[in-house]
Amino acid sequence: MLKRKIETTLKSWKETQGHKPLVIKGCRQCGKTCSVRQFAQKNYDHEIYLNFFENKSYASVFSGSLEVDHLTMLLSALLGPKAVFESGKTVLILDEIQDCPEARTALKFFAIDGRYDVIATGSLPGVKGYGKRPTSIPVGYEQIEEMYPLDFEEFLWANGIDEPVIQYLKGCLNNETPVAEALHQKLRQLLLQYTVVGGMPAPVQTFVDTHQMNTVLQLQRGILADYEEDMVKYADDRDKPYIRECFQSIPRQLGKKNKKFQYSVVQKGATSSKFTGSLQWIEDAGIIRRCYNLSLPELPLDGNAIQDIFKVYMVDSGMLVAMLEDGTQFDVLQGNLYGHKGAISENLAADILTKMGRKLYYYHKDSGLEIGFVMRYAGKSTLLEVKATTGNTKSAKTLLDHPETYHVGGAIRLGDYNVSRAGNILTLPFYMAFLLMAY
Repeated sequence: MLKRKIETTLKSWKETQGHKPLVIKGCRQCGKTCSVRQFAQKNYDHEIYLNFFENKSYASVFSGSLEVDHLTMLLSALLGPKAVFESGKTVLILDEIQDCPEARTALKFFAIDGRYDVIATGSLPGVKGYGKRPTSIPVGYEQIEEMYPLDFEEFLWANGIDEPVIQYLKGCLNNETPVAEALHQKLRQLLLQYTVVGGMPAPVQTFVDTHQMNTVLQLQRGILADYEEDMVKYADDRDKPYIRECFQSIPRQLGKKNKKFQYSVVQKGATSSKFTGSLQWIEDAGIIRRCYNLSLPELPLDGNAIQDIFKVYMVDSGMLVAMLEDGTQFDVLQGNLYGHKGAISENLAADILTKMGRKLYYYHKDSGLEIGFVMRYAGKSTLLEVKATTGNTKSAKTLLDHPETYHVGGAIRLGDYNVSRAGNILTLPFYMAFLLMAY
């Protein structure tokens, strides 16, 4: 089974005295249910599992009184010996909770009662409040955590790269020393594989078990079809006609030289008023992330973000590659991360940063200055450039040469390199991007 970082979150939650019901939200098929059930089976004497999508009748339990003793009585009658409620030793798992809004409301009553742990999971559209809506969201009575598809570090774990290797890479970063050549070559290949496989658990497990890329692609395109099905199921009626068009335009948006998101690319002559709701839905579903242009590349980044000028990236790089034409997987695995006008490499960087919990920013001026990403690193505003082996850092050097105008602490260049430094520009192999924590 795949090792996931959410396990640490679940353990910390359980060990916190007086913990509230936990809601794990995330995009479809990112591994929520599997992780929660594995945790429950290891840490509780009794697990009671309800899936509101698979069994619609479970919702009737929550259609009347939400008093805890009443709910446990009904569940005991419905499930028989499977439902053992023992104070401090039972966990109730409410899966696909977006399909039973009353169960979401009931979390408040379980929080007040305190005898039984409750973990709810849900896809983002439902948890965010699209489609069916709870009569009362239990604000203050639940802990919400977002879960992503596997990040690059989790992908490394799945492929046999263990903690001593990760610690070695951290040492190379901190000391700015090159990675040993044999390991460097291994990690280069794993990065290319991650780019096309992405982090959805089913494709990752299939890749680890079989290395059959055609099967991986089939699974990915099945997930994309499920996304589009959700767009019809959960979206507001006024947005349904436009969401698919908006979603399907993403590869074209990223394939432009200027990757700023433009509604006219979705539909000729379209304006933001027509598609804003559709784009927001896709972001709320955990499928995409916006990357905002900055008025100035200095801290605080959020305070300098221009809200109506942004790029859009897929949260998972494998999903982007699966949206592109057949043959793209082969090209990437051969080392071409910089095709499609740099879209694949930029989206890979966005994938890694997003799954670290970072917001995304870039810097563009009409004069031609453009920095792919700007982030907080080592307490300073830091430029992050994604470059091929022959790429230059002209824009970064321009900003760094004018500290009186641009209050930037340094720059990092990611690409097909080993570790080195030239002045205030640190060059790193792309596979080390996941180590760039904001401290």
